Amino acid sequence: MLSIFSAFSSKKKLKDTGIFRGATDWHSHILPGVDDGIQKMEDSLAVLAYYEEIGISEVWLTPHIMEDMPNTPDELRARFQELTEAYQGPVKLHLAAENMLDNLFNDRLDKKELLPIGPQGDHLLVETSYFQPPIDLHGTLKRIQEIGYTPILAHPERYRYMEDSDYDYLVGQNVKLQLNIVSLAGGYGKPAQDKALYLLSKGYYNFFGSDLHHLNHFQQAITAKVLKKDTVAQLPGIQNLIM
Repeated sequence: MLSIFSAFSSKKKLKDTGIFRGATDWHSHILPGVDDGIQKMEDSLAVLAYYEEIGISEVWLTPHIMEDMPNTPDELRARFQELTEAYQGPVKLHLAAENMLDNLFNDRLDKKELLPIGPQGDHLLVETSYFQPPIDLHGTLKRIQEIGYTPILAHPERYRYMEDSDYDYLVGQNVKLQLNIVSLAGGYGKPAQDKALYLLSKGYYNFFGSDLHHLNHFQQAITAKVLKKDTVAQLPGIQNLIM
């Protein structure tokens, strides 16, 4: 009984690590009715109320822009304005986008029809398919840099096609990596969890995001007792990113 209790008590809830206190959520799908995330304004407000409870101070709203969800910057700005008028709480709201590296992205990149992320507006949050890389992934990332943006690769732990050497290369090319915080809790399965723990141990993550699509999923993940003490000790390094 003692050994079982000790093993259980050696793990900690994400919610209890202090990582959310005063932190910024750099990736979320809270902007209502624009993608596969939150659909109703009242649900967006419920998420923000929960953020107040756990101590998140700022959040970047990063709706998808992709061939299946061809949002435009103007449409997203209009919806963002509606949310900022409806929400009167202390969490600071910012608008950006999560850009799928597909043909639509290349066209928008050429036209500079983008919603960058970060206080200086000089970073772009991008993603790929989970199963295979886009054509000329490295070339596209280099084009982003040549135009003047630093690419941020969303949830790299979820890309099944990536190996250790791929992450080494990306970090060496000044591509920043964003952890989906619920990956540490196994919210996307064990393979993603194992990769997240590996990348965290290597110090490859620059910061984290919730990638919140549904409040219940996020709440369940951060209140599960899943983190070992050595993992908890590594978390302060990704609590905030100063760009």
